[in-house]
Amino acid sequence: MGNEPLALWRTAPGAVALRPGAFGDGSCEVVTKFSLISRGTERLVSAGAVPKTEWSRMRAPFQEGEFPFPVKYGYAAVGRTETGALKGRDVFALFPHQTRFRLDPSHLIPLPAGLDPRRATLAANMETALNALWDAGLGPGDKVAVIGAGLVGCLTAYLAGRLPGADVTLIDVIDRRADVAAQLNVNFACGEGFPQGCDASFHTSVSAAGLQTAIDCLGDEGTVVEMSWYGGRETPIALGGAFHAKRLKIISSQVGQVSPSHRPRWPHRRRLETALALCADPALDCLITEEVAFADLPARHEAIMATDAPGIATIIRYE
Repeated sequence: MGNEPLALWRTAPGAVALRPGAFGDGSCEVVTKFSLISRGTERLVSAGAVPKTEWSRMRAPFQEGEFPFPVKYGYAAVGRTETGALKGRDVFALFPHQTRFRLDPSHLIPLPAGLDPRRATLAANMETALNALWDAGLGPGDKVAVIGAGLVGCLTAYLAGRLPGADVTLIDVIDRRADVAAQLNVNFACGEGFPQGCDASFHTSVSAAGLQTAIDCLGDEGTVVEMSWYGGRETPIALGGAFHAKRLKIISSQVGQVSPSHRPRWPHRRRLETALALCADPALDCLITEEVAFADLPARHEAIMATDAPGIATIIRYE
């Protein structure tokens, strides 16, 4: 490879290739150690399923190419700086999957002392979870359901579970996710025993059935925080029954904007720095269930993106 950067390019529905990527023109050159595949969003990108109306809003910060294809996409990279003001520091960047790149220091966040670089790749998804908690306005002692034990759902449950006295249940159709819930110190339900009377529920499963479960778990005047992104798919839900009588609410949460409750004081960088600091807990290592070498991505990508792919988070290792 030498010093020429290689990147993961989505070239057609389900097809990828390792091709040269733009180096960038910043003063800090970063050699990538790890990056995280954000499976939900990148699955839609890989399938060419980003609606044309959302092409502008869905651009990653340092995306190269245009939707639908070919496109270099991703936003969770950790590496070591070789030049510039941050030389010798491990840093996080919202950069696609690429062996090395150059950015200005303003786009790089140094890792807190002692933070495992592998775990630091969770920061972008932790930021999504943090923003959702702000959108929900959760407080100590709240009863909470989180539907969907993928990466974002697990991180949301983890953060909610750290609120004093909170009663948090993670819900998923895969019963073995109970082990993950236990390591995150939250309750778990699968198939039955769903909580009732919740103050808030968070939906991350990208399914109509999951959204209905999120509604059914709520108590009077409770709130569903919809975190799933469906691309161009329609999602039928039942708004009859007790939906209106219970005065329920469904709100969206999207990380492109800081939650209105915090926006006057929290720029994007402060929120991301906080999310990175929240990755300090070694308990979160249970969410990293697969590691794949960058060079092996063309052969492994289809299995990683499969809708029935096992595990939770896939980390790319650069060598």
